[in-house]
Amino acid sequence: MRAAHTEKIISSPVSWDSLSHGNCYRIALEQQLEPWWQKLFGFHLLKLGSLSAQINSEKCQISHHIRVAPCGTNIDVYADSLQLPFLDKTLDACLLANTLAYSEDPHRILREVDRVLIDDGWLIISGFNPFSLAGIGKLIPIIRKRPPYDCRMFTRMRMVDWLSLLNYEVLCHVQFQNNPKNAQNDGCLNLHLPVLGCQTLIVARKRTIPLTLNPLSAFKQRVKMRSDTVGATKNMPDGD
Repeated sequence: MRAAHTEKIISSPVSWDSLSHGNCYRIALEQQLEPWWQKLFGFHLLKLGSLSAQINSEKCQISHHIRVAPCGTNIDVYADSLQLPFLDKTLDACLLANTLAYSEDPHRILREVDRVLIDDGWLIISGFNPFSLAGIGKLIPIIRKRPPYDCRMFTRMRMVDWLSLLNYEVLCHVQFQNNPKNAQNDGCLNLHLPVLGCQTLIVARKRTIPLTLNPLSAFKQRVKMRSDTVGATKNMPDGD
């Protein structure tokens, strides 16, 4: 598997207005998040990154929203995404709106978020789909250095694989908004070819037990218990 870490310095935009069709991307993402806000419960929601901080989360059942970013406006805590100033297992949910796309080490961000999330905590990730019109923009020399075409674009299954290694249960992974200029996510392409959507949304929960049980380990444990029981009968003294 190709390493996700890069030595290239990637500057994150401070607002959605910095992206081409940024407001359309933001509105489309907020529409996808709306049904999930009602399912989140707890005390603290972490919105990591400048773009995450600007996502409307008023319908979220979690009342305390903490906006964390290294720079930007309307930020509650200025901090590095790789070194969050929170204790272990203190946050109930985390939103990463294109945070991984503008990171030199997305694996490390996921590990840091995993550290601060409680057991069964929620993790919501969004990013740009490389197999879409947004991904095609990376191939055009004139615009490839403009946001969002300058960001890192990971496939949906690659990000799902990262979460599975951290023992997260993926509840939803979808792609949407085939047309960057259309924030309503309607039309024939969105209905019949959602795989070409410009944005990817993944909703997952942190689990404390393995999602896949190992039947071989369970079989070995049963065999060991049976052999110990048989050995105990051989050491019993004679009755005379």
